[in-house]
Amino acid sequence: MFGNMADMMGLMGKMKDLQSRMKDAQDSLVTLTQVAESGGGMVKATVNGQKALIGLDIDKDLVNPDDKEMLQDLIVAAVNKALDNIEPKIKEHLQKATDGVLPNIPGLDLGGFMK
Repeated sequence: MFGNMADMMGLMGKMKDLQSRMKDAQDSLVTLTQVAESGGGMVKATVNGQKALIGLDIDKDLVNPDDKEMLQDLIVAAVNKALDNIEPKIKEHLQKATDGVLPNIPGLDLGGFMK
């Protein structure tokens, strides 16, 4: 009877440790960054691991009031590319943060804890 109780207490301790590590990992995602370009480097977008746009660099030669749509398209493309490219970094960061807390379970994706 007490063996099961000890197992349960150990599991609860691991879950608290996991929660703590996940919170720390999520808080530190702000330090991960990814830069992506569009338009041959004329538009550069920088995002962080919290999927926030933190920088946008637009070549001055690209700013033309008569071609606003092209600029908008290039901005969207650069931001979307940066967001796509940060995903693997986020997953790796969260996996490292929780390494050793949980057994290696194939298919377990901790990325859902970020939402």
